[in-house]
Amino acid sequence: MRRSDRAVTDSQKIDAVIQSCDCCRLAFATGGAPYIVPLNFGFAWEDGVRVFYFHSATEGQKLDLLRECPVVGFELDTGHHLNAGDTGCQYSYRFQSVIGTGRAALVEDAEGKRQALTLLLAHYTGRSGWTFPDAALEQVAVWRMEVLTLSCKEHT
Repeated sequence: MRRSDRAVTDSQKIDAVIQSCDCCRLAFATGGAPYIVPLNFGFAWEDGVRVFYFHSATEGQKLDLLRECPVVGFELDTGHHLNAGDTGCQYSYRFQSVIGTGRAALVEDAEGKRQALTLLLAHYTGRSGWTFPDAALEQVAVWRMEVLTLSCKEHT
């Protein structure tokens, strides 16, 4: 990171930035060009590792790319605000961002899917205790991404 003065290293603060975001962008490698998709997500610590959960259709380009190369890049950002100045050079932009890499894999079992979807919904609603019929779980792909590398920075 070029601007080390903007680095966030406190784990709890990084988690707070992640929780304040409403979109996680995943970058897949495909044929020499990146493919980036914005996704809703759930987030948790599991066995000392940050893990993100996503859901999608059971077929399509995302899953094809995931199977082809499970290592992905990710980015989240929040806290956007323009700091005005008297001249163009005095303008700046406030933000918080998290960028990293992860290894993605499908969640195959029904209970794992339930837990992941509960985390995802809790992230957006603040509620828990969701139920998911088995038939619905069969019709959705759920996948997890273990974080391999991560950096967080903010400009306030």
